[in-house]
Amino acid sequence: MPMNTEKKFYEMDIDERLSFISSKSNISKNEISTAVNQPLPFDKVDRMVENAIGNYSLPLGIATNFVINEKEYLVPMAIEEPSVIAAASHAAKLARSCGGFKATADSSIMRGQIQVTNMLDIKKAMRTISKNKESLLKMANSLSKNVRAIDLKTRVITSDVDRSKMLVSELYVDCKDSMGANTVNSMCELLGPEIERMANGNGKVNLKILSNYATERIVISKATFKKEELGGTEVVDRILSAFAFAFSDPHRAVTHNKGIMNGIDAVSIATGQDFRAIEAAAHAYASRDGRYRSLSIFTKSSKGDLTASIEIPLSVGIVGGISTVHPTAKMSLKILRVKSASELACVIASVGLAQNFAAIRALSTEGIQKGHMRLHAKNIAVAAGAMGKLIDIVAETMYSQSNITIDNARAILHELQLKSS
Repeated sequence: MPMNTEKKFYEMDIDERLSFISSKSNISKNEISTAVNQPLPFDKVDRMVENAIGNYSLPLGIATNFVINEKEYLVPMAIEEPSVIAAASHAAKLARSCGGFKATADSSIMRGQIQVTNMLDIKKAMRTISKNKESLLKMANSLSKNVRAIDLKTRVITSDVDRSKMLVSELYVDCKDSMGANTVNSMCELLGPEIERMANGNGKVNLKILSNYATERIVISKATFKKEELGGTEVVDRILSAFAFAFSDPHRAVTHNKGIMNGIDAVSIATGQDFRAIEAAAHAYASRDGRYRSLSIFTKSSKGDLTASIEIPLSVGIVGGISTVHPTAKMSLKILRVKSASELACVIASVGLAQNFAAIRALSTEGIQKGHMRLHAKNIAVAAGAMGKLIDIVAETMYSQSNITIDNARAILHELQLKSS
């Protein structure tokens, strides 16, 4: 996001950063600070999880420079790994010169599955369920005025374990601006006994649960990066070669996609999404042609510029669940200023693509460790006991020596302390 200040965001102190966010989001500094810094009261924590003993904190940062569908965003990211937020911000800055990211999201349809086993006449059961589809949808919709079941289909699955056949009734639900898991699960559980009754005597309903493989909620984001800003044609070609490696080899693809999820998970955690469901769906989608591949695609434009795109299933929500209960998640959504779940999905996918581009560019040029280890050195300095200004001094000394280890940090710190005594 363009900044009407002489300082860049990372150069500001905490008070200046909060002031800047406040000016862009119409939220007071105090409200932001309270929401992102105050631990959850234990009584709330104790209701959220079993056997609670306290809170676990992650650093919360802001990725800057993002323009998505011609709208500017400050993007909250919760992550402990150094260099991710800086890399995503820099990638977004490079994308701006070509208009930023262009993203689209499918409708917010989730699929619930009702498994029926021990069938005597599967075809007859399928006909009966199909004949009663409207009444079953009406029953499901009695649970919610907003989230609506819109279709019910059946299919037969042959077990890869014992070759037995099972019937699966799949309920398609428009979750609108919610992720929808609880409502879809409740609908499936409500329909279970009715489906079993229609399953010709011996049929038994077993599982009644949504699928997190959200293939009806596909998000696509694209961006172009000018070759001149990347370092020329050679760099573009090196990135394309790196992409070909990730697309062709699962061992490389896993690490490649992990870079994508660095961005996606960080925004998802900050905004209170089910990042585990998002992760599982993403990796399944990466294997949709029978082989695990890169989730992103890189090509060269007719002008020789680098084009990047990502296609991924994303089940997210801005109402219901933790996103509307956890104060930090609520504040993150306010900072983002998203108006719908689809808009949030477009932001998350774009951040994933930005982070992936930044990582693959670094790998193709100076290597991933240069920027990463400079930031990681500060963590090592703290672990060695450095405090205040000594943290930066110890970190920079280790980095200049290309020896970023806890033993070296302690030795440098000891030498500095001797000199000052």
